[in-house]
Amino acid sequence: MKKNLGFKELLAIAIGGMVGGGIFTILGISVSMVGALAPFAIALGGLVAWFAAYSYVKLGLYYKDEGATYSFFKRTYPSSHMAASFIGWYTIFGYISTLALYAYTFSSYALSGSDFAQNEVIRKLLAVGIIALFALINLWSVKSMGKIEDIMVYAKLIILLIISLALIYFAKIDLPTFTTMMHDDLKATPLLSILIVSSITFVAYEGFQLVINAVNEMEDPEKNIPRAIYSAIILVALIYFIIAFSAVLAIPAEDLIQNKESALATGARDIMGNLGQNLVILGAILATSSAINGTIFGSSRQMARIAEDGYLPKIVSVRKNNIPKYAIITMGMVASLLIAIGGLRLILEFGSITFLLVSLLMSIANFKIRKETQSSLFITLLSISGLLMGTILILYYEFKSNPEQLLFIAILYGVLTLGAWGYAHFKSKS
Repeated sequence: MKKNLGFKELLAIAIGGMVGGGIFTILGISVSMVGALAPFAIALGGLVAWFAAYSYVKLGLYYKDEGATYSFFKRTYPSSHMAASFIGWYTIFGYISTLALYAYTFSSYALSGSDFAQNEVIRKLLAVGIIALFALINLWSVKSMGKIEDIMVYAKLIILLIISLALIYFAKIDLPTFTTMMHDDLKATPLLSILIVSSITFVAYEGFQLVINAVNEMEDPEKNIPRAIYSAIILVALIYFIIAFSAVLAIPAEDLIQNKESALATGARDIMGNLGQNLVILGAILATSSAINGTIFGSSRQMARIAEDGYLPKIVSVRKNNIPKYAIITMGMVASLLIAIGGLRLILEFGSITFLLVSLLMSIANFKIRKETQSSLFITLLSISGLLMGTILILYYEFKSNPEQLLFIAILYGVLTLGAWGYAHFKSKS
């Protein structure tokens, strides 16, 4: 079979999966918690992502399995149907929730400034429509998906760079003043708050593991898996730092906090007029589009693999020309259902907790077979400690800031656990 994805396409998939709607939503929250330290706290989230990536890369090179998260855990604990079913369900629903969020963010920015900006029905219809569009692209051709991802990812990076340079040019705060602000915030901000922001930021780095889902369609996995994943995390951390830094210099903190996910668009409009706002909107549209495309591609293959093993309906495993068409259709339909019923902010928090927890489990699995994966004991233990701390911190933040939301997440976990248990029980009896 011809391998259609080289390093350039894999890097685009990883960056596209990470630079989605995350940076547009975490900026205001970060500034409200740590002030001028936000750019550094957000970039520090890249370290949490690196902790997760280390085990993913080691397990990916050892197993070379497109099932990625699910398959790694299942093959590390081969005698446990329960473990395989649970991590499969949690991971897939995490991807579906982020897919719904990306689509909703896309529609929010695409309609901003228009007469339909506040029309919830139109916004949801557009979100469902963009999922359908990229589902069709993924059903059509792997090569076409990769080329389209290339164009969108590199175009959005150029636009985000232009936005950042423009914000720095029109900055209202000079570097000496910023240094003073940062020094004051460093003295006044508890270390716990900085670490919490870094943990919350993890959701903006989620997506690098989508590279491993393409292992059957990539050139030279031994070289390209680590190159694509580590390069993408470094580049994305740098991108996030530059965007956050330029925003803090140019946009008043109270505006960043008040406007939250639309802060960049609002700030750019106030500074540069409609041209600035339109640039941010275009950047957001490209960012969410590439994230939708990459998420559908990678997670549908993982979903098909789970179904092949009997932990999801068998029809989801059916492929045509190596494309898991029913998995793609199912993911699109479930994500569209989530958009229709609302509550995406709650589902986003579920997704961020889920990916931290799942990454922790991946590190534990890598620890178990560290000799086979040729992993460093020190780095593996450091990864486990960092991800465990991140999981605890984000749960603590949810408990303190929104206990009702944490309750919803617990209920959602209960529903997923029931479904996963049912399939594991059926599998063990068959």
